Amino acid sequence: MTYPVNMSVTPVVSAHFDEATNTISYIVRDPSSTHCAIIDSVMDIDYAAGRITYDHADKLIEEITSQGLTLDWIIETHVHADHLSAAPYIQSKLGGKIGVGEKIMIVQETFGKVFNEGTEFQRDGSQFDALFKDGDTYMVGNMQGFAMFTPGHTPACMVHVMGDAAFAGDTLFMPDGGSARADFPGGDAGELYDSIQKVLSLPDEMRLFMCHDYGPNGRAIEWETTVAEQKADNIHVGGGKSREEFIKFRTERDAQLDMPKLIIPSLQVNMRAGEVPTDKDGNPMLKVPVNKL
Repeated sequence: MTYPVNMSVTPVVSAHFDEATNTISYIVRDPSSTHCAIIDSVMDIDYAAGRITYDHADKLIEEITSQGLTLDWIIETHVHADHLSAAPYIQSKLGGKIGVGEKIMIVQETFGKVFNEGTEFQRDGSQFDALFKDGDTYMVGNMQGFAMFTPGHTPACMVHVMGDAAFAGDTLFMPDGGSARADFPGGDAGELYDSIQKVLSLPDEMRLFMCHDYGPNGRAIEWETTVAEQKADNIHVGGGKSREEFIKFRTERDAQLDMPKLIIPSLQVNMRAGEVPTDKDGNPMLKVPVNKL
């Protein structure tokens, strides 16, 4: 696959860190217009209380409205297991299309079974406005973006590239953070390694923006690096580490990890494009599958 990389365009990127989930959401603005996109929004949840709020999303909305921007896209890099998407809430305020990778259908089928969803739960990705295939292009104002299929963490992960900026989702962390786990249903460490190599084949000066950061060894939270820095310094894949080395490390490491605290609500909401499921009376309601994850 040859991707339409255009390093001559430098989008304006605004990062918004969510401390509760260590997620970074982005507003990406076309430098030649007032159009923008949002990458990986967050909906706040107090899981113990069963209470949903929108403080993080409201900050994105406020920035876009205060600058007089037009929102073209609300993009999910994948079905997140550690935070809930605020895509439909943002869309209700600002418009824009909600997009995700076309392999969402695999995720919906897999977790539709885990959560014992009935036939009313559509497993065809129809909850989203656009399903991206590998290499698909789209426009943010005058700026062309494109999607790279990067499975491994999940079967539906995609990296989105706009000009000289690539939004890595969970395919990569900062160099001292390495990579994301590959042990969720549908994940695969070998596929993740191959996907990372695809990302690292982008130009060395390509800016890479992470979806998460946890401040390894007590450092301050960071979210921006470059392809060159990742190739040289990433602790899991940098310096020419082999596929076999990565698979061995990733498999052993994943076996030691606890499940994300918000995986149960996140999967149910995110596979529905950010909509909270309801019971037969239309009340918002989440399920807790026992011994299924």
